Amino acid sequence: MPGFCWDCWPSLEIRAVLCAMGCIQSIGGKARVFREGITVIDVKASIDPVPTSIDESSSVVLRYRTPHFRASAQVVMPPIPKKETWIVGWIQACSHMEFYNQYGEQGMSSWELPDLQEGKIEAISDSDGVNYPWYGNTTETCTIVGPTKRDSKFIISMNDNFYPSVTWAVPVSESNVAKLTNIYRDQSFTTWLVATNTSTDDMIILQTLHWRMQLSIDVNPTRPLGQRARLREPIAQDQPKILSKNEPIPPSALVKPNANDAQVLMWRPKYGPPLVVIPPKHR
Repeated sequence: MPGFCWDCWPSLEIRAVLCAMGCIQSIGGKARVFREGITVIDVKASIDPVPTSIDESSSVVLRYRTPHFRASAQVVMPPIPKKETWIVGWIQACSHMEFYNQYGEQGMSSWELPDLQEGKIEAISDSDGVNYPWYGNTTETCTIVGPTKRDSKFIISMNDNFYPSVTWAVPVSESNVAKLTNIYRDQSFTTWLVATNTSTDDMIILQTLHWRMQLSIDVNPTRPLGQRARLREPIAQDQPKILSKNEPIPPSALVKPNANDAQVLMWRPKYGPPLVVIPPKHR
């Protein structure tokens, strides 16, 4: 976790980047005061207004990079009279995932989250896999150690995007002939701004965000490398929603496993039984 923080103001450069971006959703103006006197002055959320970029430089895999989701919040913690520790930060969970790579008539590979797909859980943690339940522990959280004699003012920020590699050839084939014809991805996330008293486990939800990332890429594997892939709609992503009413955090969003450790890569042929290509890291 971050070190002791009296005034964790970020650099002017970070704020300048956020202010310069288009389509920023923001709740500002009147500060909102929560339990324990915690005040949220401002919350911003956006997805960069740029299209997904495609990289065909490798003869083995196609790579793509989506625009970044970004969120920041300005928070004021009042003086803490007792010897206790508070952490304010971002918690994120994935609530929906479709991720298919089509290989013509042969079938498709699919990254899947079985418990989420089968409805066993409402959402799965998108933590960094180390600092549960937090999304990260650098700019994503601020730790305040009491007792303190004055307000602690800080801005916490986070960003997220996708940068995967997809094999040109069928992943369960020994052939290296390109067969990839389409990539489809649709994921939804809920992101919470949360304050937690580590001494009492008291958790206060300060803000709830919803955001979604969609993409579809058509691929002609017969064309020369560098001319195969074409981005389809949506070119621009829908902007995040800052909810006026907070939502509770599902228990599964606060514990292991996170989405990266729980996902499994399946091969689903047009004919025949499905095969596990990459099993989940967490069992």
